[in-house]
Amino acid sequence: MFSRLVPRTLRGRLSLVALTTATLLMVVLTVAFNTVIRHRLQHQADDELHTRAAAVATTIDTSGPTVRVLETSNDQLLDTNVWIYAGTRLLEQPPSTTAHSTLAHAADSLARQDGTHCLTAEEPDPAQLCSLPVSDGRSTATVVTALDLSPYRSSAATLLWASLCLDAVMLACTYLLTRLAVGRALRPVATMTDQATQWSIVASEERFGAARRPTELARLGASLDAILDRIRAVLRHEQQLTGELSHELRTPLSRIIAELDWWQARPRSAAETEATHEVIADAARSMRSICDTLLNDARKGTTTTPGTAEILPALHRLAASLEAPVHVTVDARSDSVPLEAGVQAALLERIVSPLLVNAVRYATSHVTITASREPGGVRIDVDDDGPGYPSRSRRSSSSPAGGPTPTTDAAERASGCRSRDAWPAPSAVT
Repeated sequence: MFSRLVPRTLRGRLSLVALTTATLLMVVLTVAFNTVIRHRLQHQADDELHTRAAAVATTIDTSGPTVRVLETSNDQLLDTNVWIYAGTRLLEQPPSTTAHSTLAHAADSLARQDGTHCLTAEEPDPAQLCSLPVSDGRSTATVVTALDLSPYRSSAATLLWASLCLDAVMLACTYLLTRLAVGRALRPVATMTDQATQWSIVASEERFGAARRPTELARLGASLDAILDRIRAVLRHEQQLTGELSHELRTPLSRIIAELDWWQARPRSAAETEATHEVIADAARSMRSICDTLLNDARKGTTTTPGTAEILPALHRLAASLEAPVHVTVDARSDSVPLEAGVQAALLERIVSPLLVNAVRYATSHVTITASREPGGVRIDVDDDGPGYPSRSRRSSSSPAGGPTPTTDAAERASGCRSRDAWPAPSAVT
C-alpha cells in the first residue's frame, strides 16, 4: 500500500523528499516560535500584574498596629481586580466579584502563602493572579492583582494560525520550486538518453564528446559514449565474423558441390565414387573444424567486449615480440585508467607495428609508446630519441620506409598514431 503512494519518477521522489524535509523543519520552527511567543506574553502579563501591585502597595499604610488603605484620586483604576489582605483577612476586593467566585478563592489561596506567587485561573475566563507582600512597619499586608488573559491568548492563537498559514504557503512553494528545479536539472539527462537511443539504433558515429557540461552530465556523457563505442565495436565484430565465416565456409562448400556435380555427370566407377566420398568427407571435416573453432572462441567468456582490445597489454605483447637491438629499450605506458580500442588486439598490433619498427630502427637508446584518451577516441604516440626528420620531409613521413635525416628540432622526434571513435588509425609520423 505504501509503495503505491511513492512517486515513480525521480523528480517526484526528490520533490517528496524536499517537501518532507521542509515540513519537519517548519514544524520545529513553528513550535519553537509559538512557544517563545507564549512565554513572552506570559512574562508581559506577570510584569503588568507586578506593576499594578506595586502601585497599589503605595496606598497601603503598615506603619501602625493595623493596616490602613489610603484614599487616592485614582482609586477606581487601582482597585480594578485588586484584593488587599491584612494577614489572611480580606480588607478590600473588586466591586465586580463576590466572595464565592473562582477569582476570590484563588486570591485567598495566594494571600495565605508567604512571598510573591502567581497562578492561573481558567474559570469562568482565563486570568492570571499574582500576590505581593507589603511590610514597612509593624503590620503586614498582601496585595493580590488579577489580569484577564483572553487578549493575550487571542494574540497567541492569531500568531499560531498565521504561522500555520505561512508554513502551508512555504511548503507549497517549496514543492513546486523543487519539482521545477529538478525537472529542469533532469531535462538534459532525458535529452541525452533519447540521443543515445537514436544513435544506438542506427549505429551512428556521433558522440556527446567533450562539450562543456556540468560534472555529473559530463560523466554521464562519457559513460554513454563508452557504451555506444562498445555497441559499435560489437556490431563491427559481428559483421567481420559473418564475413570471415562465409569466406571460410565457401571453399569447402564449393568443393562439395563440385565433387557432386562431377560424380553426377556420368556413371563412375567404385574407385572414383570412393574418391568423391573422401573429398566430400574432408570438406565436411574442414567445415566442422571451422564451426568448432568459432564455438570455442564464443565459449571462452572473455572479460573484454567482443571486437575490442585492452591497449596496454597489446602494446606490451608487441614490444616483447619485437626484435629490438640490445642498446634500445622499448617502454609502453598509459596515462590514465585501462584503455580499450574498438578493434581486436591483432589488428591493433598490426596498426602500431610499422610505427614501432621504424622508431626502433632509428632510435638511439629509448622508444616510448604512450596511450592516452582523447575526445572521441584514443591516441597512441610512439616516441624515439633518434635524429628525426627534416621539415621538408614531413609530407612524406607517414611512410615508415623513409630514412632519418639529422635535425635540431626536438619536437620532430615523435612518432604517433591516433584513434577516432576508439578505432586506432595511423596518422603522421614525425
